[in-house]
Amino acid sequence: MSASSESAFRSSDAEVYHALCAYTLAHPDPVFLHQYVVDTHCIQNASAETKGIAMSFALLGIYLAVEKNISGKQVQRFHMQMAKVRKRWPRFTPPPAPASITASDVMAAPPGAQRDKMILAWARAVWNSCTPEVQAQVRALAHSELGIQA
Repeated sequence: MSASSESAFRSSDAEVYHALCAYTLAHPDPVFLHQYVVDTHCIQNASAETKGIAMSFALLGIYLAVEKNISGKQVQRFHMQMAKVRKRWPRFTPPPAPASITASDVMAAPPGAQRDKMILAWARAVWNSCTPEVQAQVRALAHSELGIQA
């Protein structure tokens, strides 16, 4: 991929992400889907350079959404609670392969219930792209930081 086509791809990906953010920020649902979008996007685009706090918060958010059915609003509260207590966060290995769903797939779904379901499907796909070891570490972190049983 040439530098110019790689740059165009990144710009297009960023535009899709920003459009999805605009959709979720304007969404009236009290679940606060926007939190799922931010967390899922962070993990799907994570690299070895992604900060530990970003990975920790995003992985916890996805875990809580996918496995515990916790609203984005409550995930946001947990993030604030965690930020007050801990100052150093573990480093996690990014998913070894891309998830089967992307932000573009989410935006391709019609607005409303179908797109909202795709947001959760995207979060689940990204969570499932994480290694079992990372998932176990996140479950342990949720237990130690938030008292949430795996």
